Amino acid sequence: MLSRRSLLAAGSALGATAVSQHAMAALPEPVTQASSDTMPPLLPATGRPYNPVVTLNGWTLPWRMNNGVKEFHLVAEPVVREMAPGFKAHLWGYNGQSPGPTIEVVEGDRVRLFVTNKLPEHTTIHWHGQRLPNGMDGVGGLNQPTIQPGKTFVYEFVARRPGTFMYHPHADEMVQMAMGMMGFWVTHPRQKHPLIDTVDRDFCFLLNAYDIEPGAYTPKIMTMLDFNLWSWNSRVFPGIDTLNVRKNDKVRIRIGNLTMTNHPIHLHGHEFQVTGTDGGPTPKSARWHEVTTDVAVGQMRQIEFLADEEGDWAFHCHKSHHTMNAMGHGVPTMIGVDHREVARKITGLVPDYMVMGERGMADMAEMQMPLPDNTAPMMTGEGPFGSVEMGGMFTMLKVRREQKPGDYSDPGWFRHPPGSVAREWTGALAEPARFKAEGGGAMPARHMPAGDVEVQVRKPKGHGGGHAGH
Repeated sequence: MLSRRSLLAAGSALGATAVSQHAMAALPEPVTQASSDTMPPLLPATGRPYNPVVTLNGWTLPWRMNNGVKEFHLVAEPVVREMAPGFKAHLWGYNGQSPGPTIEVVEGDRVRLFVTNKLPEHTTIHWHGQRLPNGMDGVGGLNQPTIQPGKTFVYEFVARRPGTFMYHPHADEMVQMAMGMMGFWVTHPRQKHPLIDTVDRDFCFLLNAYDIEPGAYTPKIMTMLDFNLWSWNSRVFPGIDTLNVRKNDKVRIRIGNLTMTNHPIHLHGHEFQVTGTDGGPTPKSARWHEVTTDVAVGQMRQIEFLADEEGDWAFHCHKSHHTMNAMGHGVPTMIGVDHREVARKITGLVPDYMVMGERGMADMAEMQMPLPDNTAPMMTGEGPFGSVEMGGMFTMLKVRREQKPGDYSDPGWFRHPPGSVAREWTGALAEPARFKAEGGGAMPARHMPAGDVEVQVRKPKGHGGGHAGH
């Protein structure tokens, strides 16, 4: 049997400590997960009961009870994460995955977490948002020695308040978080809480971003802002699973942001309330209905709503560049530019050359342009009516009246009632009504040339007999 004396050295009151070889033999066996599918909720077999969460494209870490202490074992290690079908990234994570497994505990639980380092450099873990002894806070050099490669440390504290939290390194943070080291933490209330409602479905995921060159496998760790892969739990659409619920379910979604920018998360077809943050439950007097909430860097947001509208509802970041994959930042705008003659000459030298962006970027979702191996297409994913033209931080909330309680499987595409789908109008079109606008500019214009001004456009030679606009 493990005791606190056998596990924790004298300095443990001031910081996480290395585990002796003798104690190592009694460590909880680490559990790993290779699949990137959404795993079913882990029902608590021991300890206090609670209603478990479902981690989008993730899973919950099992534990063991040891003399009333809930023990977990995290292994920091290099992992291979499938970010979308056919596209894999070489990341760092925990227990075979990035992000690592979700940790679920109950308010008042004493928690003991063993952390084994299999990375090529030292690390630590910071328990973001937790109230705990200062020496367990996980900031390398400040609160504890770093965990060297091959070593195991132990953290121990009481989960003092319910809420939505996360864990991540506080050592060589720029590198380790850019490589995918992070995980979710949920502390459930011990008893009925006046500000925490019982829900039918409880989902969670982290927002993260990577800069991985087309054809490459490893993120560029020095990138500050120009990321090309915006992901939820290290997955990009169409690799992000859908959130499948029963009509009239009370739904909670917990979101944490460990990217380098904010994300306005938008849900179609429903209104929600922000009911909690990493600071705790939101007072009811401070709640209002929204369809978009901004999740800033380092923040957690917990939203709740009644899923009372059937259908397949888009759920995504409202920054349009964050719903695309494998983006390039030096692509010129070519809308309206006629470059047929140039394209004809180029295809004589490069037969596979394609004209892009002449009418917009939607062509990118339709053309089967050749891509380097291990590259996620910019916009992909097929819906029942054609290309969805999305990537990155995008998925769907699927609401069905026939979805059974506790069933998280994908019900397929929504069958719309007759006459409820937007369609082409083939009847006569009336002439648009035109009227002279009232009012004018706030100030009179000065030094403007008399008469109309024409924008002169220079067209390539060979189209229309020379240059226009002269």
